[in-house]
Amino acid sequence: MSHLIALNNGQTIPAVGFGTWQPKPNASEGVRAVEHALKAGYRHIDCAWYEALVDCEMILTSASHGRLYGNEKEVGEGLRASGVPREEVFLTSKVWGTYHRRVEECLDQTLANLGTTYVDLYLIHWPVALNPNGNHPIKPMRANGAIDIDESWDIRDTWKAMEAMVKKGKVKAIGVSNFSQMILEKILPTAEIIPVVNQLELHLYNPQLKLLDYLKSKKIVPQAYSPLGSTNAPLLTDETATEIAKKRGLKSTSDVLLGYLLTKDVIVLPKSMTPSRIESNLTGALEAYKVLTPDDLNVLDGIAASGKQKRFFSPHWGIDLGFDNWPAPTN
Repeated sequence: MSHLIALNNGQTIPAVGFGTWQPKPNASEGVRAVEHALKAGYRHIDCAWYEALVDCEMILTSASHGRLYGNEKEVGEGLRASGVPREEVFLTSKVWGTYHRRVEECLDQTLANLGTTYVDLYLIHWPVALNPNGNHPIKPMRANGAIDIDESWDIRDTWKAMEAMVKKGKVKAIGVSNFSQMILEKILPTAEIIPVVNQLELHLYNPQLKLLDYLKSKKIVPQAYSPLGSTNAPLLTDETATEIAKKRGLKSTSDVLLGYLLTKDVIVLPKSMTPSRIESNLTGALEAYKVLTPDDLNVLDGIAASGKQKRFFSPHWGIDLGFDNWPAPTN
């Protein structure tokens, strides 16, 4: 039950994936969610060595209690519990910033956590290398309160290490996450393998239309890790999207939000821990993909520019990532 999108390496990827939350104190909840998603028809699971969509204070507090908030072990357990064969599932994970100099080491941890010998897609989580020998294994900090960036490291060398993982057979494809055009243009001139995807914050209020055009020109498929925004985001009550959902006979506004991106060949990775929502995100996205019209898309394209442009995830790395509509650094 999935629409497939072609990648630039000749492979295909299910266009609707299951995005996994950072684990809860009760890890079994995450296991059950992945198991249910696979039984409901998902064949694409997106996870990470570290789930980064939390603020720095939470990161430091959580890790200081000995818990690295990745979600790979839960994904592996959920996959095995589902009974769906490994080869039928497209698994994605990501290398964290403190491992840019040790990509294979991070990947080996991922493979062990997932209980598999390969991942289908491996991404650079953020284009920011962090000090691997700093005062914290996830987000090392400097004495002045700034994030401890590994300033001597070249992102092009991270990409070379990613390419080596393809050659070793540990990953089938490689891509990037949170890369602007500016950052992509640092790695593309020397890349032997072109990234197959770029995973981004993409949704109705942050459509990044200019960047999508650039990615299309480079045959890099965009992925939306936040197609419904964040928890309690206003997207789900957007009047225009809700009106279009009613007009097209769709069950919910979220169907429009997901279908809007699918029609642009954007892979969507909705997150939920609720069984009914897990199911409806998949079926609703595919139904909206079928019924949304070009006029609907033109209207939806204009919503952010009309005054609703908003990002929900914009960590203060302290360097210019080259994105439009990125909040100014705070002191």
